[in-house]
Amino acid sequence: MIVKKTPAEIDKMAAAGEILVATLHMLEGKIRPGVRTQELDQAAERFIRARGATPTFKGYRGFPGSICASPNAMVVHGIPGRYRLGGGDIISIDVGVTYNGWVADAARTFPVGDIDAISENLLRYTREALYAGVAQCIVGHRVGDISHAIQQVAEGANLSVVRSLVGHGVGRNMHEDPQVPNYGRPGKGPRLEEGMVLAIEPMTTAGRAAVRMAGDNWAIFSQDDSPAAHFEFTVAVTAQGPRVLTPWHLSEQQQAPGAEPLAQGAAGTG
Repeated sequence: MIVKKTPAEIDKMAAAGEILVATLHMLEGKIRPGVRTQELDQAAERFIRARGATPTFKGYRGFPGSICASPNAMVVHGIPGRYRLGGGDIISIDVGVTYNGWVADAARTFPVGDIDAISENLLRYTREALYAGVAQCIVGHRVGDISHAIQQVAEGANLSVVRSLVGHGVGRNMHEDPQVPNYGRPGKGPRLEEGMVLAIEPMTTAGRAAVRMAGDNWAIFSQDDSPAAHFEFTVAVTAQGPRVLTPWHLSEQQQAPGAEPLAQGAAGTG
């Protein structure tokens, strides 16, 4: 069942989103060669709790971290640990924040120092695929319009969409209906209505789409070990158009129907 939110409830989710975005900004300042992913996790948990919120991922189905930290060929769900970042790495950081009972969910993939052209292309166009998906979050459109827009941008840049991983509704719970695939046909799927809130999250690789599960039953890697990227916003469908509740830049808060993708965000800032 799709649970629609009132404008007041969406504002509460936006408050959670503000804490989440501040957390990602803080973590960006700590991402450098030599830092362990567990250090990023500890910093995130302290930061979130100091603001009266809780890290949504902590303990979710037994997940031990406050963030997901997924370097290089790891697509998602990386358990923070002793992995030490190296120059030329990329790392996807996924964060959930619960504040006053409402959840915000967002992710960005960051470069660690200078990265190669393959990784730069991967980050740039996965981010632009996210913007393309957000632009379809219009009352009367369908979930398939979001999916198709993401797929067109990603595959147009010679990236592969990971088809076994999807976006989702979000609200009082981190995972709600509907599922939002990152590929599909326009005009298909549930119709978008005012008050729906979605986690739009393209997950791509620079190689093939196939993935494998790690032995910890959490981390998911590209099967061919190609680099992977993950960008995510929490987005409300409103009468005025899409409202991004986790904007990295002020210009991302409202993506008007038919607007150009918000491509000014550099890969290094997600």
